[in-house]
Order: sequence, then C-alpha cells, then structure tokens
Amino acid sequence: MAPLLGNLASNTEVIESELRSAADEKAELIVFPEAALTGYVFESWREGLAYSVKADGPELNRLARATKERGVFIVVGAIEQENDVLFNSAFLLGPDGVIGRYRKVHTLCLGADRFTRPGGEPFQVYSLPFGRIGLHICYDGWFPESARALRLEGAELLILPTNWPRLALTQEMVQIRAFENRAFYFAVNRVGEERGIVFEGGSAAADPFGQLLLEGGNQAGRLHVEMDLSKTKKSLEVVRAGEYELDRIEDRWPELYGPITIERPNASRTGSQRSR
Repeated sequence: MAPLLGNLASNTEVIESELRSAADEKAELIVFPEAALTGYVFESWREGLAYSVKADGPELNRLARATKERGVFIVVGAIEQENDVLFNSAFLLGPDGVIGRYRKVHTLCLGADRFTRPGGEPFQVYSLPFGRIGLHICYDGWFPESARALRLEGAELLILPTNWPRLALTQEMVQIRAFENRAFYFAVNRVGEERGIVFEGGSAAADPFGQLLLEGGNQAGRLHVEMDLSKTKKSLEVVRAGEYELDRIEDRWPELYGPITIERPNASRTGSQRSR
C-alpha cells in the first residue's frame, strides 16, 4: 500500500476496499503496513496530532464494522493519539471490534517516530481461531528480544507492519527471526514516497525453518501466503534421536543473560528523542 500522508479518509477507504476484496478471496488475516491509516513522515508533533487517530475514532470503527461483516481479522497501523500524546500503533481488529493494540517500543529518529512516545506495555499475544499471533512494528524487528519475548508468550506467527525506507538485509532478518524462534514471521512494508523518503516494499514471510514463503516487490497490491500455524508448536529439532537434537527455546540460559536486561545508563534516551 502507498498511504497518503494525512489523508485519513482516503486511506480508510482503500483499506476497507482491500480487506473486503481479500475476504472474498478467503483470507482469514489481512495485514497492512505501519501507519497505513495516517501516513508517517510528519514534520512536527502538532502536524502528527492533527492527522492521528483515536482507538475509538471513526476510522477504526468503520474498519471494525467491515471486519465484522466479513468475518475476518486485520492488522492495521496508525499514528495514535491519547490525551495529546502520540504513539506509533498497530491495531488488531476482528468480528468483535478492536481486539488489541500494540504501541511501538523501539522508536527512532525518523518521520512520526520523532514525536511519538515509546510504548511501555509488555509484548502481548492474541489467540485467534487459526492460531496465536504477536505484534511488533518496523524498528522493533531489529531487536531480537522483541520477537523472542513474543515467542515465549506463545506466539505462533510474528507480525511486523513496517515502513522500511531501505531493504538492507530485511529479507534475511525475516528469515533469521523465524528460524531462531521456530515461528512464522510476516513483515508487511509500504511503498511510495513521502516528503522525499522512498519506501521500497519488499514484504516477506518465512516459515519456522527460515524458508522464505513470500517476497514482495515495490508495487502496491495484495500478496497471498498460506501458513499452517500448528507447525510452530514444536521447538525441538531432532536430526538423529538421542544423538543430534537442539531446541532454540528450551536450551536457553536466561540467568546468564543479565546484561540484556540491566537498566541502560541513560534510560530516558530513545531514538525518537535524538531530534529533541
């Protein structure tokens, strides 16, 4: 998708049309890019606030009605407003309305992230009729702890809506995150240009063995991928029983990973604050 910056009405219409068409083609889960509802390259907090959405706002309510009518689930990204604070969020909608929301934890000095607050909520997994999914957003994918936390909470499919302006090693990242967590991984990138920043597409999906299932180009359009999430459940890999076995989940030693969780020397600094 190539969202239009600040044009919530047009973006909502495109998303609704695409979800209805995908539902007609028997899709069960439809994923849209990061900030698909709002656009991303805002130049100030005030501009972002003017074109942000609320969790109970008309745009998400309209999409929730469409998901209920079609009996599907969607993940859609937006710059979200709550009490004049901005978050980079991904919403999970389904037949019961807004099921969940994830606020991007790892923000960087780019676009709307310069003015958003990093999410402070734990990573959460959602149980859907076809399996358990976990949400994170764009830059989160480059921090392996994000995907691992979701996997440890039981996620069978890791979903990454994104606005990648560069595709350096992104396909490989998708494959490695899937392989190291023995889970399906699906990254959905936007296309088009906003204020001189070009987004190159390159959406990708991989299975729990790191095999590429899908590789998108740089044009807008629907990409179809079929996943059997039951294949995620076993993390033990048996090459030769009793002689060559490995389990990248159960063979961890968390008690030795202290440096990963020790508080940062400058805990208030995040990528988004480099612009302030």
